[in-house]
Amino acid sequence: MKHVRHFTPSLFLSLMHICLVQANYAPYFFDNGARSTNGNMALLSLSEDTPVGTHVYTLNGTDPEGDPVTYGLAYEAGSRRYFSVDKNLGNVTLIEELDREKEDEIEVIVSISDGLSTVSEKVRILVMDANDESPEFINTPYIVQVPENAPSGSSIFKIEAVDKDTGSGGSITYFLQNIHANKFTIDRHSGVLRIKTGVTLDYEKSRTHFVIVVAKDGGGKLRGDNKVFSATTTVTVNVEDVQDTPPMFIGTPYYGYVYEDTLAGSEVLTVIALDGDRGKPNSIHYCIVNGDEGSFEISNTTGAISVIKSPNQLKKEVYELKVQASEVSQEGDVSVYAFAMVTIRVVDLNNHPPTFYGENGPQNRFELTMYEHPPEGEILRGLKITVNDSDQGANAKFNLRLVGPGGIFRVVPQTVLNEAQVTIIVENSAAIDYENFKVLTFKLLAIEVNTPEKFSSTADVVIRLLDTNDNVPKFSSDYYIARIPENSPGGSNVVAVTAKNPDSGLWGEVKYSIYGTGADLFLIHPSTGIIYTQPWAVLDAEVNSKYNFYVKAEDTDGKYSLAEVFITVLDVNDHSPEFNENIQEKTMIVGSPVKIEAIDQDAEEPNNIVDYSIMQADPANVFDIDQSTGEIKLKSYIRSLDIIHNITKNKDCIWSVVVQAKDRGSPSFSTTAVLKIDITEETLHKGPMAAFLMQTKDNPMKALGVLAGVMGIMVLITIMISTAMFWRNKRSNKIMPVRRIIKKRQTPQSRTVRMEWLKFKRPSNAAEKFVVEDDAKSLHNENSNNNIHVAPMPPTAPLPPPPPTLAPRGDSPGCWVPTVSGSLTPKFINKQLKKRGHSSTHNALVSELKMKFEKRNAAVGEPHI
Repeated sequence: MKHVRHFTPSLFLSLMHICLVQANYAPYFFDNGARSTNGNMALLSLSEDTPVGTHVYTLNGTDPEGDPVTYGLAYEAGSRRYFSVDKNLGNVTLIEELDREKEDEIEVIVSISDGLSTVSEKVRILVMDANDESPEFINTPYIVQVPENAPSGSSIFKIEAVDKDTGSGGSITYFLQNIHANKFTIDRHSGVLRIKTGVTLDYEKSRTHFVIVVAKDGGGKLRGDNKVFSATTTVTVNVEDVQDTPPMFIGTPYYGYVYEDTLAGSEVLTVIALDGDRGKPNSIHYCIVNGDEGSFEISNTTGAISVIKSPNQLKKEVYELKVQASEVSQEGDVSVYAFAMVTIRVVDLNNHPPTFYGENGPQNRFELTMYEHPPEGEILRGLKITVNDSDQGANAKFNLRLVGPGGIFRVVPQTVLNEAQVTIIVENSAAIDYENFKVLTFKLLAIEVNTPEKFSSTADVVIRLLDTNDNVPKFSSDYYIARIPENSPGGSNVVAVTAKNPDSGLWGEVKYSIYGTGADLFLIHPSTGIIYTQPWAVLDAEVNSKYNFYVKAEDTDGKYSLAEVFITVLDVNDHSPEFNENIQEKTMIVGSPVKIEAIDQDAEEPNNIVDYSIMQADPANVFDIDQSTGEIKLKSYIRSLDIIHNITKNKDCIWSVVVQAKDRGSPSFSTTAVLKIDITEETLHKGPMAAFLMQTKDNPMKALGVLAGVMGIMVLITIMISTAMFWRNKRSNKIMPVRRIIKKRQTPQSRTVRMEWLKFKRPSNAAEKFVVEDDAKSLHNENSNNNIHVAPMPPTAPLPPPPPTLAPRGDSPGCWVPTVSGSLTPKFINKQLKKRGHSSTHNALVSELKMKFEKRNAAVGEPHI
């Protein structure tokens, strides 16, 4: 019993294990429907454009016992592996590109396992179409034979294209490229190619047509985008010929020639005609319809035309033959025909060149003497020239031309047939000039036009010219500019003018003459052109320094030309400086200078520039003189009469100074004079009146005149004021008091009437006049008008000083000393120089030209002197 108890548990455990093993359940897939993305992949559909590597499905299942499961994919032997699976997660990935057109269903064995049991299922995956295929034409190439008489609108061919896609991506429509440029149209659905309505084919115009057909699918999705694919092909349409065109002549128009040495029976030319239907041409039959006049015949098969008479028996120069070409069918029937005209000329051989003839027969040199410059258009009648070519027809046609200096003559006619009279016409009269050509030589050339030999001949034409007076003397320059010193003696040469006349003989001789208002002092040699001064002429630059006149060059017939001559008289230093008459005595106030002045009447600088100097003074070192202005003043250290008294014992302070005026000419001239200077010192208060008294010391008449004028003005002002007051009191009705109190009104500073209303210029010498000036500020009121009611009274003028003693003192030096040159006694010289007149012919243009010539001659020299 005890043993039994021990065995019983062991057996129980064994039985228990057997029972558990037999109770294990297999795993299974979830069935989530046709459109599910997880489960057993049953009824899964994929588009063929799904990218490789895409997660396309998730295998999903479970184990009844809850054990973990794994997944697997398997394929039948020989099948392509399109998918892979993650055995733990069940994620299915596309690993091979899909192509519906190659395989539209894929069989896959999916499995699920819990480690003990494995469940497998075969599932079918559908591959969906994407528009990834282009249309393809089948049975290419397309070559179509169409007769040219096919009616318009008829069908000539059917084009077919296929697209492996399904749906709209597999549908195809057709159309033509360049639909407007070809003669065909296509049905867009069936692909039937037709001839356009109203259009016919013509083999003779175009034998082949190339039609480009496009096949396009209906479009569809490809990788998310809508795609449309198309394909093109070329349909070659060969047009077949049909007998519907008449024959055509080739090489028209036809011309033939029969020459004088052509033998009877010789072939003249051949006409050629072809059947217009080139595909299947018929043979051609030739015949002459009319125009041969029994002189020509034609080969019926070759079209060769021959002359059957000798040339001397032919009565006409030109024959017009009408030739017919007919088509002959293989059965011998004449169907259609065409015509052509053949022109045959009878000509001789070109065996004669053109020949020139004179009055006495053949001639190759013609001469003529004539005057120069004949009228344009004139015919050279002295030339009798004839030209002839004895050949006939085209062989006798030639051109004429002159070879030589161009543009002078022209020949008429220029084209000749057989014979003509040659005329030479003047074309350019100016070029026929004796001075340029004494003899004109030309070649008269005749050369055939249309012959291969180009025969030619020439003749010399020699024209000798006679001179006429056709030229005017011409000066070498339009202007002549010369210079001559004013001290030149009469009869001096000034300038030589030159004029030339290219005419010959007496016509070439030139005679010179001058005229004009400026020519009075000059003469010209009539043959040499040398201009010189009159024997009695005296030139003076101070009187007139510029002359201009005209010079004329004249030939024997009175033809002339003019040139203008400009002559400048050069100034020479021939005048000495001369002091004016007021230099004898001067009064000098200490601190103020006195001035002397001398004038040099020379015309130009530096001859008329004067320099001043003190030649002698006693005592010396008292006076200084300004070299250019002539102002004499005391030395700077002399400021009073006391200093002068210390220098000399001469107490009357009257000095004699020898002054010199010297010009800058070469050679230089000078003049000296003795000046008496009375030195005084101002004793009155400084002011205008004092200055006036000092200025009028040497001329008391000036002071008297000024004082009389001032007094007259004062009397006039008093009368005006009294008159104004009288009329004012007379008009007023009030009783005027005996005395009125007038309050003084303050006036602005600008209205103050200054007492210094007389201003005097400080004299530079005793002869300088004083100047009376009105104070501008006293004559204008504040409002810029001149309505001044009360005129200020002028100051009382001082009495004039006594006139100075003019008798020289016994101890003073003499008044005058000998001069280096010029006058010993100073005389009054007007500051204004003598009027320098100019010729009325001087104008602005002449002056400008003269200045330019003078500048040029100054730079490069004077070629005409």
